[in-house]
Amino acid sequence: MKFTSLIRNQNGFPKKLSHFPMKLLVTTAQLPLYKSSSTSPLFLHSKSQPKSAAEIPNLSNRSMGTCVDTCSTTAGRRDGGTRQQRTRDTIDNRNFQTQTQTQTPPLDRIEETTAAAVEDLWAKMREEASLDAEQEPILSGYYYTSILSQTSLEGALANHLAVKLCNSSLPIGTLFDIFAGVLGENPGAVRAVKADLRAVKERDPACISYVHCFLGFKGFLAIQAHRVAHELWRRQRKALALLIQNRVSEVFGVDIHPGARIGEGVLLDHATGVVIGETAEVGNDVSILHGVTLGGTGKIGGDRHPKIGDGVLIGAGTCVLGNIRVGAGAKIGACSVVLKEVPARTTAVGNPARLIGGKENPTKLDKMPSFTMDHTSHIAEWSDYVI
Repeated sequence: MKFTSLIRNQNGFPKKLSHFPMKLLVTTAQLPLYKSSSTSPLFLHSKSQPKSAAEIPNLSNRSMGTCVDTCSTTAGRRDGGTRQQRTRDTIDNRNFQTQTQTQTPPLDRIEETTAAAVEDLWAKMREEASLDAEQEPILSGYYYTSILSQTSLEGALANHLAVKLCNSSLPIGTLFDIFAGVLGENPGAVRAVKADLRAVKERDPACISYVHCFLGFKGFLAIQAHRVAHELWRRQRKALALLIQNRVSEVFGVDIHPGARIGEGVLLDHATGVVIGETAEVGNDVSILHGVTLGGTGKIGGDRHPKIGDGVLIGAGTCVLGNIRVGAGAKIGACSVVLKEVPARTTAVGNPARLIGGKENPTKLDKMPSFTMDHTSHIAEWSDYVI
């Protein structure tokens, strides 16, 4: 069997290079797999789709990096807050240790579990992809090019984002080189990607596997693309960062300004209609549902967007407006309009939002709301009118 390799010329058309000594048929009609980030990519794909993991070869030994927003682990350090603000917004982990084993575990135990499990997450994803390919042979080529032929999570991510976001103005090869180049220069990116994957898998019951999230959850993909755009923004490559933001908005329906700062372990559940402004900051382990706006007010520039602390849960359709702080471990009810500061570990609901228990003595939460994803436990305390 004879095989050839192709690259794209300046006009975007395939150009023959040479015979390639691998049992792969080169074609541009199928999903591309990138072989190199230093030159134009090779488009490689198997002619006959692999039927099982045992038939799938290991293509190369290359490795790629990835990208992460280098946010601090506390909301106070991210926005330059005072020591008193950081103390006020820090969740006392001991208050979260009252749960049973069937409920949300305490924060320290969650962190230990995460640290121990992230090392084999990529291997787990490959195993899941192999099983899916065996159960649905028609998708074996898709899983092969997206996951099984890749040698690292970072490489698979750069490839998948390039495929998702390319168009006639942004060719796949160009996007891949941008993603792979930026991602490879940020040492904390793999940790952030895995933390986001775990956040989706643990908090969203609709997520059946890690590979399911990686390939199909637009909230996860939008955050990863934002991490690249944010790094470009920091490097003053603002035109390119804004172009990526525009493509993410068009493809995923998520509009995150590249200047926004986003922590690790973030879940955008459904994600459609999420808008996050330029000077907004989102802490670690935050859960945000669809239709949420973290916006500014008026036309004045500068620091004008919300600061969301660690472990916050923001319900669907909520608007948080202005340069205000939502304290760590707080919960915002669906369709609320938040215009003033929300203290740590409290619940705010309504339009305009008000605190459960009252402003002077608000009810304190004893569980991390972003982990429990509990949107209804406050209803009886909030109103006598319950259907």
